[in-house]
Amino acid sequence: MTALRQRKGSKGKEPPVGAEFQSHQSNCCTDHHHYPERMLHGDWSWEAIIWTSIGWSVSVGLGLLCCIYVATLHENDLWFSNIKEVEREISFRTECGLYYSYYKQMLQAPSIQEGLSDLIHDNLTESKRTINLLQRMNIYQEVFLSVLYRSLPIQSYLEPVYFYIYTVFSLQAVYVIALYLTAWLLSGSWLAGTLTGVWYILNRVDTTRVEFTISLRENWSLPFLALQVTAITCYLRPQLTALQQVLVWLMYVTTFCFCLTWQFNQFILLVQALVIYTLDCVDLLTTTQVTTLYLVQVSGLLSVWLLQFCNSMILGSLVLSFIVAALFVRHCQSGLKSGSLLVRLGKLLLHSAMVFLLTFTINYLAKVLLPLLPSFFSHSLFPLDFDASLYLCEEAFGLLPLDTLDRLASTLLLHPYSLTLLLLSGMLAVAALQNLRMKYIWTGHMCAVAAYGVCGKELWTLLLTTLRCNSKVLVRFWPKLMEELSELREFYDPDTVELMTWISTKTPKRAVFAGSMQLLAGIKLCTGRVLTNHPHYEDKDLRERTKQVYQVYACRSPEEVHDILRAAGADYVVLENSICYERRHRRGCRLRDLLDLANGHIMDGPGENDPDLAPASHPRFCEAIKTDTVAYTALFTRTFQNKTFHVYRVKKKHKKIPKSSPEPSATQ
Repeated sequence: MTALRQRKGSKGKEPPVGAEFQSHQSNCCTDHHHYPERMLHGDWSWEAIIWTSIGWSVSVGLGLLCCIYVATLHENDLWFSNIKEVEREISFRTECGLYYSYYKQMLQAPSIQEGLSDLIHDNLTESKRTINLLQRMNIYQEVFLSVLYRSLPIQSYLEPVYFYIYTVFSLQAVYVIALYLTAWLLSGSWLAGTLTGVWYILNRVDTTRVEFTISLRENWSLPFLALQVTAITCYLRPQLTALQQVLVWLMYVTTFCFCLTWQFNQFILLVQALVIYTLDCVDLLTTTQVTTLYLVQVSGLLSVWLLQFCNSMILGSLVLSFIVAALFVRHCQSGLKSGSLLVRLGKLLLHSAMVFLLTFTINYLAKVLLPLLPSFFSHSLFPLDFDASLYLCEEAFGLLPLDTLDRLASTLLLHPYSLTLLLLSGMLAVAALQNLRMKYIWTGHMCAVAAYGVCGKELWTLLLTTLRCNSKVLVRFWPKLMEELSELREFYDPDTVELMTWISTKTPKRAVFAGSMQLLAGIKLCTGRVLTNHPHYEDKDLRERTKQVYQVYACRSPEEVHDILRAAGADYVVLENSICYERRHRRGCRLRDLLDLANGHIMDGPGENDPDLAPASHPRFCEAIKTDTVAYTALFTRTFQNKTFHVYRVKKKHKKIPKSSPEPSATQ
């Protein structure tokens, strides 16, 4: 198991009504912070330029501070600059290692063209299959970065891994700057932006996990999402006619980059589309604004669709179906915002029913015609199966821990956010009711919303009085930050290093390895061997293969497991004690429990079982194979072992098993 040991020695027109819901561009302390707003309207006085320059300088400073902060934590936690190359690569855990391996593969290719060809016709990531990685996965950022590294004259003094991680850490600076600008635009004061950046850094545990999951797609995409929100915030401000075209292009570029770098983009865009739809229904956005925002989303998605070789999952996304339905029904139902209150409410309900009915009709037809494979996320609407449980049992995909609210409250973020959200919701409701005669990704933007609340003219006095926000309160966070920065550790995982070294030196380069998704991603990165499965879990066939390979941790006969592994093309299988004897998850969430439930077997250990489950007819494979009985040695040969891993070579031919073998011969 990995250990971190202590290091020794250490545009649009203004809405006719409801404009009061727009930010009152007034400063909570002095009026001169308010100059960016005036500059947007053409005031280019020296005073405006000076104060705006100061605001921009503070934003860049906070962005760089966040970048340096997470980079320092990463170095202190792993001692990254002093560990071996194989240890650095092992530190890219789970799918992080898989994504980084393609960056490494592009750098090692004889030319950029050959590297791209290998990605488009890849036969190393999934054994017995040739897949287009640029279509299947969102790895254009690795391609772009590898091309940039090969083109720049920096190879002699900057290692590829540092170029990669520094780029990701730099995007955190972009993220903070974007949040800063959003708060500045909302409140009219760069003090709000400053609070946003400070809160983002203080709540690092809940705003980002970039320092230990560098390659995750979210770390590439969320900065672009934040920039998109900033562009939309600016676009929706009144009297910005001269900048409208620029802002529309900026919204498109940021939306495109966000969608290109993360496979879950469609779910975020769906939330945005629903918000746009709601604001349109209560008449707080103009027709031009609504249409423009929808078309920006559609353009971004279709551009990514083309770059990902016409990926059918994009055309079958719910957000695309919803936007088409909303625009079509809106065009056909032109008299939606006329009549008395009851008439308009009736029209609104009918309008919404038509939009959602048409959305699901279009989405169903798209999936039938394309033909699409159902996403594993849809399983969450039904009783959990193996695939859904495998994800939802992980902490990152589970319910929000209760201590999250305590942490957010301790940094004075939760209180102003909640109060601001409550007051803004009330203002929204009032604006919507007036208009009805009738006119109107979470913790990162919490910082911007909360900062707006603190710096908004209508909330400043109330919030400061309630929170008693003064320098004494802020000083108490400084020791905590210093403690984090001064804690020195070292990456220490000798068992995995030993495994990777053995695979690299003792197995054929085209050998196929089976095992857990997380470990296989590291094997792909460190050794370049072929895999049976991997952590990019969005493909139905891959999910089914992974479930089959995981039978090595279920109660199955050696013959069944051997047949499964040979069908996947595996030459070697790696068994991990940490999975076979897992204690990290509760009963019912351990991998062996999920497999038992999927196979209809009762779970081992104390606790209740469903009445429809039956005892398994075979022992657990990962335990029984270590007994070296004839039933197992006839099919598998142990080739490597240490405290954590056991590697077995999968024999190509069955041998007749003597009748005296203690292993039951019956199959399920």
